[in-house]
Amino acid sequence: MNDVLINPNERVDDLQTKNNLRLIQNPEWFCFGVDAVLLADFASKTVKKGARVMDFCTGNGIIPILMSEKSQAEHLSGLEIQGCVAEMAGRSVLMNELEDKIHIETGDLCEAVDMFGREAFDNITCNPPYKENHGGLKNATDVVTVARHEIFCTLENIIDVSSKCLKPYGKLCMIHRPERLADIICLMRQYRIEPKRLRFVHPSPAKTANMILVEGAKYGKPKLFLEPPLYVYNNDGNYSDEINEIYGRGTAKQ
Repeated sequence: MNDVLINPNERVDDLQTKNNLRLIQNPEWFCFGVDAVLLADFASKTVKKGARVMDFCTGNGIIPILMSEKSQAEHLSGLEIQGCVAEMAGRSVLMNELEDKIHIETGDLCEAVDMFGREAFDNITCNPPYKENHGGLKNATDVVTVARHEIFCTLENIIDVSSKCLKPYGKLCMIHRPERLADIICLMRQYRIEPKRLRFVHPSPAKTANMILVEGAKYGKPKLFLEPPLYVYNNDGNYSDEINEIYGRGTAKQ
């Protein structure tokens, strides 16, 4: 484990990548899901060699860790508001001996311009809290609640700050729910990020999409490309060939 401390209630997951990447997770908090894996793959396709990449709302650091292998980025950063989660992500970076390539920072996304400067990144990724904060019985200090609800940042905050932190023609990639698509497109254009790629993710061919992958380019020209739908499972209940490929499993059935 490279002498990296694994705390009680934590586990180490083998990400089954060619570089044998591993990730520390606390099951009592918020573990990564297929959405993070899909975003890392989707975003990596347009990351150029030598790029500087930021992952907002990085959580346990899964996206920059995966993108360290999937892309030719020179440096990847992750910003997480919850100090305990950011500290755990930092230990995963150390465990994978990626400290020269990945840096995890604790901080508020809304203060990212002051922290990193304007036009600091070529690419930004974000797997944000999906649920709008409409009040109700939620504990704002609970790790899982913060990961799921727009308590400390809204969709507009993310797109506004991304526009300021991106270099001209830099790319913002997000994964979200289909019901927020109109909001995402309107906000991107409001903050001069032109939607360029869109892909719907379906549980299976017979089911409605439950996730969307969106890429926008700062100061980009209007032209949106709709990519083929991505199916997580085939109709027979096995993972699709594309999902197996994204996970590095070839086309073997799972």
